[in-house]
Amino acid sequence: MPCGPARSPLCFYNSRVKSWVVCLGIIVVGLMSRVVHTGSILIDKYLGDALYAAMVYVILRLFSRAAPWRNAALAMAIMTLIEIFQLTMIPAHLAASRQLLVRIAARLMGIEFSFLDLLAYAVGIGCVALADHMLSSRHALE
Repeated sequence: MPCGPARSPLCFYNSRVKSWVVCLGIIVVGLMSRVVHTGSILIDKYLGDALYAAMVYVILRLFSRAAPWRNAALAMAIMTLIEIFQLTMIPAHLAASRQLLVRIAARLMGIEFSFLDLLAYAVGIGCVALADHMLSSRHALE
């Protein structure tokens, strides 16, 4: 059975495996963007932010069969809530913890609010959602 509207279980499995591979790739490139410094703020700071948001979209897509635009809206809502949570200063206080895992969690959430982060999130989510939509549409035609 082809990967059309009446998708076979094998097709669904293949798409989930591909999604996990994409998620892992996003994590690797995102970590590299934080470790390897190019001198460009777009790559050194905002590429990682865009990839972080794209990862959230891919994770949502793994567990949801909703349309790409719905997953994109939910991913953006999650990222916006995380960014707004930074205004409470709780993540900044957590970053000063003695416990390593707490400090890592604080760094993953971020400790400083920035509208530019929201823009980077929107770009990352928009790019991955567009690619998802294009690939989904292509498979529906097969």
